[in-house]
Amino acid sequence: MKFNRKASAQWNGSGKEGNGVLNTQSGILEDTQYSFHTRFEDGDKGTNPEELIGAAHAGCFTMQLSFLLGEEGFTPETLNTNAKVAFQDGEIVKITLDLDGVVPGIDEEEFKRIADKAKEVCPVSKLLKAEIELSVNLTNR
Repeated sequence: MKFNRKASAQWNGSGKEGNGVLNTQSGILEDTQYSFHTRFEDGDKGTNPEELIGAAHAGCFTMQLSFLLGEEGFTPETLNTNAKVAFQDGEIVKITLDLDGVVPGIDEEEFKRIADKAKEVCPVSKLLKAEIELSVNLTNR
């Protein structure tokens, strides 16, 4: 399978006082605001590259895990992944993925093994140079 996806950024003004907008091909981000304030000061109106990377990584990893579980004969009820992107001294130094899952019929050891594999083969994981940490929690009824 081969495809391209597109996104764009426009910035106006200086780094600290300026602002910009982000757009995606799908239209889900349309003139979404970002600025120094939303990136470095926890501004509440707009996004930032780090949270978008976190969302992309969490989404990619979780979908990859679902495919791998299916290959092993398991169907997850729910998989929830939170990504924490650590930024320090001008670089992303670590991403922590916290996974909670409900997967009938699987034991914790096998779930962890498959989740570790998903972390390794997820296209976004492969793209990132930062350390990628994964914690896993399985909740079966």
